Amino acid sequence: MKKSIEELRQIGKEKLDRIGLRVGLEAKTESKTQIMVCGGTGCHSSSSHILIQNLKDELKAHNLDKEVEVIQTGCFGLCQKGPIVIIYPEGTFYSHVQPADFKEIVEKHIIGKEIVDRLVLDEIKADPNDGLNKLEFYKKQNRNALGNCGLLDPECIDEYLAFKGYEALYKVVTTMTQDQVIQEILDSGLRGRGGAGFPTGMKWKFAKAAQNDKKYVVCNADEGDPGAFMDRSVLEGDPHVIVEAMAIAAYAIGADEGYVYVRAEYPIAVKRLTIAINQAREYGLLGKDIMGTGFNFDLHVRLGAGAFVCGEETALLNSVEGKRGEPRPRPPFPANEGAFKKPTVLNNVETLANIPKIIREGAKWFSDMGTEDSKGTKVFALGGKIANTGLVEVEMGTTLREIVYDIGGGIPDNKAFKAAQTGGPSGGCIPAQHLDTPIDFKSLAEVGSMMGSGGLIVMDEDNCMVDVARFFMDFIVDESCGKCSPCRIGTKRMLEILNRICDGEGQEGDVEKLEDLAKAIKAGSLCALGQTAANPVLSTLRYFRPEYEAHIKDKKCPAGVCKNLITFTIDPAKCVGCSLCAKKCPVNAISGEVKSPFVINQEECIKCGLCLQTCKFKAIDKK
Repeated sequence: MKKSIEELRQIGKEKLDRIGLRVGLEAKTESKTQIMVCGGTGCHSSSSHILIQNLKDELKAHNLDKEVEVIQTGCFGLCQKGPIVIIYPEGTFYSHVQPADFKEIVEKHIIGKEIVDRLVLDEIKADPNDGLNKLEFYKKQNRNALGNCGLLDPECIDEYLAFKGYEALYKVVTTMTQDQVIQEILDSGLRGRGGAGFPTGMKWKFAKAAQNDKKYVVCNADEGDPGAFMDRSVLEGDPHVIVEAMAIAAYAIGADEGYVYVRAEYPIAVKRLTIAINQAREYGLLGKDIMGTGFNFDLHVRLGAGAFVCGEETALLNSVEGKRGEPRPRPPFPANEGAFKKPTVLNNVETLANIPKIIREGAKWFSDMGTEDSKGTKVFALGGKIANTGLVEVEMGTTLREIVYDIGGGIPDNKAFKAAQTGGPSGGCIPAQHLDTPIDFKSLAEVGSMMGSGGLIVMDEDNCMVDVARFFMDFIVDESCGKCSPCRIGTKRMLEILNRICDGEGQEGDVEKLEDLAKAIKAGSLCALGQTAANPVLSTLRYFRPEYEAHIKDKKCPAGVCKNLITFTIDPAKCVGCSLCAKKCPVNAISGEVKSPFVINQEECIKCGLCLQTCKFKAIDKK
């Protein structure tokens, strides 16, 4: 049933009176203890959904189900420590909670009012309450796009309303003209968070100026970069912010219909987004005559099949239309001729997640954060060789060192930092000498990388940078749509060369061939996938050329990763003849007699490394 703005505000006020304790507000009505359980994909895969049901059943068995609520949230960000449970009003932070822990949480914490000490991280054991604000992981973050993730029940529109949800849309449709909305976004300095960093307000301005009887707003939730899960987490934890932002964009450009293009591999995100759209329709926030203003806008979900190339805007639009997902020549640009040949604004999830708060708080609030060239905050999916994997949102200008060491907790096992890959397959590898590089559009470009959508993969001394370049090139070859020959053929030739180098068959001149091919592919490819395909290779050549030369000239892999270039040997002076390595060898390449030194048959050895891991006497060398 449609509701007036007064009814919506009253719903939000009443809900806030009950859930405000999550943000430190004193409850004004009788409130319940609330057990917040992470329901993001990472924690869900660790059975957090079973934990939720177990907690509910246990509370019911103790007749506490009316006094204590168990609420599934979105991602808290600290994925390394999941599943995460936070209990309010005290804000007790529990990590690595398993389904079998439900009895202890209910009986000890809820009933006995005692902390379950073994589930508390060592860092905050002395005072586990208000844990989100005490953990080093969160202290240097500024969570705006992720502000509601982990705080709200993503399947409850009333909770979104409680924290000023849809107030920005109401402000726009009742007090602002289209040009005023666009100017606010321009003044904020918001740039696209999907890769290229094009000014969002400028894109909206072009689409608004385009003359046509029909316009569209499209959300790019395809997110195909290896290791990236920022957009998925926003959709899972705060889907209404995307619905609201798309309605604002539609009002600004004069559109009445929109599509969210999301990959089918994101079932939780799709489910929660669908629920949010249906709830918004029910409350009159989508559809005809929104908030009684005569503004019409509705949304549809389009599922993608997981093709990386569909992250490119014109390929995405082809897929939305039911066509093969491959890029179109530009111009015309989507702002003039996009979905179904109509003017279209296309923004990615993170870009849209910033819109409602910019409208509510004003452009200056956003532009006061970040750097002169890069305003606001940026979300990164922090992964690889890092202590704290997860989602990180920091102000633009924060250094790579701060993200890796202060927020990420550094490299496990005291290994040395070697490089960080930003921008996914289109980005580059940033070496240790540039650890103090500010994370912004300009600075990353200067060191040969790019912002991209926000994947940030950390590598340590054990990573081979030639192998890293090969991994990304293999991904690009597999994901190329094949429409243009520079990308289709050129990337395959680059991968062949990289495979040869890693297999110990590199030749003099291979590095130069890689550089020549990279230039040709960049100059001749139709879309950004091909134009940036060689970036990981070029950045590793720029900073790690000696590793390429060692592979080619010395036939050695300095990191000991490339199997054809490493050798395992047994030091007879250290070998005690325990025979454990021979027993573990999967191909029986190790022979000898007990209490005498064993030897490895190099022709039969498959370089799996099991012998090295097994030997307790450090008698096996890897060269």
